Amino acid sequence: METTPQKQKKYIVPVILLVVIVAGSIFGIKQYYYHQNHEDTDDAQIDGDLSAVVTRVGGYIDSIGFEDNQRVMKGQVLVKLEDNEYRIKLAQAMAAQKTAGSKIGVSETQVSTTHTASLGFKAKIDEAKAKLWQADQDYERYTALIKNGSIPQQTFDKAKADRQIAQAALQSAEEQYKTAIAQIGNSRSELNVTNTATGQQQVDVDYAKLLLSYTTIKAPVSGIVTKRRVQMGQLLQAGQTLFAVVDENNLYVTANFKETQMQNIRAGQKAEVIVDAYPNEPIQGVVHNFAGTTGAKMSLLPPDNATGNFVKVVQRIPVKIKIKATPELLKKIRPGMNVEVSVLTK
Repeated sequence: METTPQKQKKYIVPVILLVVIVAGSIFGIKQYYYHQNHEDTDDAQIDGDLSAVVTRVGGYIDSIGFEDNQRVMKGQVLVKLEDNEYRIKLAQAMAAQKTAGSKIGVSETQVSTTHTASLGFKAKIDEAKAKLWQADQDYERYTALIKNGSIPQQTFDKAKADRQIAQAALQSAEEQYKTAIAQIGNSRSELNVTNTATGQQQVDVDYAKLLLSYTTIKAPVSGIVTKRRVQMGQLLQAGQTLFAVVDENNLYVTANFKETQMQNIRAGQKAEVIVDAYPNEPIQGVVHNFAGTTGAKMSLLPPDNATGNFVKVVQRIPVKIKIKATPELLKKIRPGMNVEVSVLTK
């Protein structure tokens, strides 16, 4: 007859196998249901907007207000160029504007003077018309009287001459009035030209102010300055890249899912992101959108499946995932860090 210890040893192995089978079954069921509701990938990185700062004008660097890898605020002055040349150009533009403004006063005075003169010529026309009317009346009356010999020929001839003089005076006054009106038009045209020149001078002043403002280079966004390429006293050319600012307030994740995983992934689905460097601080995210092509298609030398022997390779689709991390974690993570992404598909 077997002893009690022997009986216990007899049941140890079956019990262990049973525990292993049960544990394995539970693990397998959990994994099955997990993968039914999730799509995972470790081909993912932190990504973000990298704002390259480019100088718009040339000049020597007067001061630098930051260090490489320093956190800066939007609008903070980072680089100041020597601005003496641009201040002189602004002063020149303002002087030219002042000169053009003084010409406006002269042109306005000329228009006013010419208009006043035209009123005088208009009065002369009225006076000449009145004299001509009187001369016409005398001429008609003397014409009737000369026929019956009531007046001498000398008196008639004088009336006739006065009539001709009045006609000539009226014609002269009308010509002078027309000349004055034409001169008013010319003066107004000159005034319009002067006003246009003044407007152009204002444009030149605004442009000079704009160029002067470009000598102060500010941070386009709040973030971390990186890739500094400038030194004190360096001569910069317009369009030269100085450094870049990583917008730490607009970080996101680019997850490269296999094309076979894309069937159940939709925009708006929740996701969990684990940063390799900080595995104990999970980040919640939301699927935002999908790339227009596969990653291979946008490479420098995209594969051409129409040549050579075709080998089917599973492609990957970049998926943008917006994240919501704590401010402390946002200050630690950087674009390019590896992460693991799990998208809840159901």
